[in-house]
Amino acid sequence: MTGHGGAPIEDESIDDGEGSGRSAGVIRIAVVAALGGFLFGYDSAVINGAVSAVEKTFDADPVSLGFAVASALIGAAVGALLAGRIADRVGRLAVMKIAAVLFLVSAVVAGLAPDLWILVIGRVIGGLGVGMASVIAPAYIAEIAPARIRGRLASLQQLAIVTGIFISLLVDFLIATAAGGSNEPFWLGLGAWQWMFLAMAVPAVIYGGLALTIPESPRFLVAQHRVDEAKEVLSRMLGPEKIETTVLRIQATMERTSKPSWADLKTPTGKIAGIVWVGLLLSVFQQFVGINVIFYYSNILWEAVGFDEAQAFVITVISAVINILTTLIAIATVDRFGRKPLLIIGSVGMTVTLATMAVIFGTAPVVDGTPVLEGAAGPIALVAANLFVIAFGMSWGPVVWVLLGEMFPNRMRAAALSLAAAGQWVANWVITVSFPGLKDLSLGLAYGLYATFALLSFLFVWKFVQETKGKSLEDMTDGSAAPASV
Repeated sequence: MTGHGGAPIEDESIDDGEGSGRSAGVIRIAVVAALGGFLFGYDSAVINGAVSAVEKTFDADPVSLGFAVASALIGAAVGALLAGRIADRVGRLAVMKIAAVLFLVSAVVAGLAPDLWILVIGRVIGGLGVGMASVIAPAYIAEIAPARIRGRLASLQQLAIVTGIFISLLVDFLIATAAGGSNEPFWLGLGAWQWMFLAMAVPAVIYGGLALTIPESPRFLVAQHRVDEAKEVLSRMLGPEKIETTVLRIQATMERTSKPSWADLKTPTGKIAGIVWVGLLLSVFQQFVGINVIFYYSNILWEAVGFDEAQAFVITVISAVINILTTLIAIATVDRFGRKPLLIIGSVGMTVTLATMAVIFGTAPVVDGTPVLEGAAGPIALVAANLFVIAFGMSWGPVVWVLLGEMFPNRMRAAALSLAAAGQWVANWVITVSFPGLKDLSLGLAYGLYATFALLSFLFVWKFVQETKGKSLEDMTDGSAAPASV
């Protein structure tokens, strides 16, 4: 690797001795940034435990209920699109603080909603926060992390997301159990389902407070010509001996004659850069394999095949724990084996497990519109569902966020990540809204579609995704002349 002017430099690594202290500092900063992912996961999954009660409380028809569940995803797509522009204008930390406020407002509005449409408004507000957090956490972590451990630190985003999902489902379970059901009254005359939403206020306040304790991204500071501040942050991350060379390299990749805009996504020939298409399709495939069906509708799904509400809650919580444990596999291996191998392994695992579920549900006898899993079919479906979560959790869950945070050139990172994240939320919305109808038509068809997308994801990664392990952010190109162009 060469520095500015062609002088050889070492990669952005952390030394032993004093560097171990810097390493701890970087990890702490990354953990704080990743807390946005915790709220992202919490807000996304909290509806799971409340959906049955919401349906009964507001006498919601299937279309209205599906829209209420998916409404947060609409806000998330908008929040993701806005986050990049805001981050480039006023900073990465400002986006974190705005997201924290949106999460807090969402908790109160959704928890105290007098009717379904006020609940939808609360969910949309929370979705805006989710969308912003989904963009800013991977971008910020990638921009402050040394290349040697960037994959592990960026994977903290997914660990925080799945932990948020787990805590959300656990809180839902504990509240529903204490109240005697999700639709039963709980504290202060409010229903159990309302407290499921209100509980999100606690992590929202913690996230907002901790966001005040971390530094601004050094690459944003360089882009704003606040070089002395950037050097101060970088010295804490990398040590003082590498600062001048690092700043020169950042400046060289962020030189511009105009303000940041969507035009940054184009090559000099006016076409959308190939790397932008790769990032967008990675996001879409991550959702089109149907992972969020497991976490948004799993209670209803398992109740539909014969489990009662309490058993469905337990199964859902177990799936969330498995998701956390498998994310740890990715954290341990992403900087050792690389991003692309993990994605390929995950695609194979997801294809096999989803195809298994498609066969089981597609061949099950249907009684009163509900598939009946007889004999070994039920346990096999349960095992296949959890093996699917394992395959996703060790690969596409964390690795896509790692790639989105690091794969784009400095000048377009925030804008490209915004577009990719918005595409992810739109894809998530499509899957979430379409599942109730697909479920009523045929669960076998639904899982068959997800299995098909899992297979396509394998082919896409094999052909178009380039390895980024160990590369400096300043080495990332727009793909206009690389094999990743599509």
